[in-house]
Amino acid sequence: RIFLTLVCLGLFSGNNAGHTIVVGDKTFKFHLLPSGMVHENTSCIIGNGVVIHLPSFFEEIDALEKQGISTSGRIFVSDRAHLVMDYHRVVDGLRELERSNSGGKQLGTTKRGIGPTYSSKANRSGLRVCDLYDWERFEELLEKGFESKQKRWGEVSYDLAEDKQKYKAIADRLQPYVVNSTLFLQKALAAGKSVMVEGANALMLDIDFGTYPYVTSSNCSIGGALTGLGLQPRHIGDVIGVVKAYTTRVGEGPFPTECHDAVGEHLGTVGHEFGTTTGRGRRCGWLDLFVVKYSTMINGYSALNLTKLDVLTGLPEIKIGIAYKLNGEEIETMPPSLRQLGACEVVYETMPGWNEDITACKSLEQLPEAARNYVKRIEEVVGVPVKYIGVGPDRNATINL
Repeated sequence: RIFLTLVCLGLFSGNNAGHTIVVGDKTFKFHLLPSGMVHENTSCIIGNGVVIHLPSFFEEIDALEKQGISTSGRIFVSDRAHLVMDYHRVVDGLRELERSNSGGKQLGTTKRGIGPTYSSKANRSGLRVCDLYDWERFEELLEKGFESKQKRWGEVSYDLAEDKQKYKAIADRLQPYVVNSTLFLQKALAAGKSVMVEGANALMLDIDFGTYPYVTSSNCSIGGALTGLGLQPRHIGDVIGVVKAYTTRVGEGPFPTECHDAVGEHLGTVGHEFGTTTGRGRRCGWLDLFVVKYSTMINGYSALNLTKLDVLTGLPEIKIGIAYKLNGEEIETMPPSLRQLGACEVVYETMPGWNEDITACKSLEQLPEAARNYVKRIEEVVGVPVKYIGVGPDRNATINL
């Protein structure tokens, strides 16, 4: 029911992260498109805060159409969204290689060009969707952008003439999708339509509040919902924090509750923990409620959607990280320094596990006592009620509290 909204919006990042949605016997993989596309009564918008690789956008649309999802008149793109060009993707790989060759550690980016595109945006040298419809201006910006990359990186493997030709054709196909997303959103709100805002990355990848520099290039906290869409603060209603029953991370970066043992293997295998966009295996570990509390402090969750509780089935005992200690003393909130974070010790609580199959449970009362206690303890530590519990991969395998 949470997805049965009339307008579903994507607000930041690009096709470097995604969502997998299971509907009956069909599996849909979303990278750029909002996952609300699986509901035929929704209109979906890619907001101004997103950086968009248009060839990938149309590949995803074509794939959905082949799976029987009609996209005509249902998906729109902000005229202010910045464009990921192929030279951004090349540069993304070169930056990672440079970090490695200089003796540093790679960030583990997806090499989808997201960071370099946001760099162009911040440098005021980016290309936007609206530029496609002032072709002389678009060509000028494209040429200057490529020239600047050549000055920095030398010979870049990129065919400028081919890209011009490609984007000329893309501009024609894209035109029916282009809207002023802020105006579209305000009209929908004024008409009393329901709106759900969807982000792709979690708080610890936020460029300001996450584990910098092992973060994405945008604000994937609640602030991104405002700046990434032109949404007014007064229109924000419920803020649902989506939290797995355990913790995962893709790529490099600190992960205090990571399990390098049979538990981590269980979580990764049973939970099918592979990146929707990259296919990379996710790192897995115990639920870190210190992180969830920090995320709640920033985002102000009114409720939690606890997903993948069924993955914990079969573990004899379950640990929950409830606090961090630094130099022997418990700390109040997440340290800004990676060096400090690396020196932190996790304070765990251990709870009994369960063996019962919970995938058919439709109410809290049908869950095993140990599973109910696990949910209750999460609510106690975080101070936010759990409103939804995912007990299986299908979207209907959800307990509504």
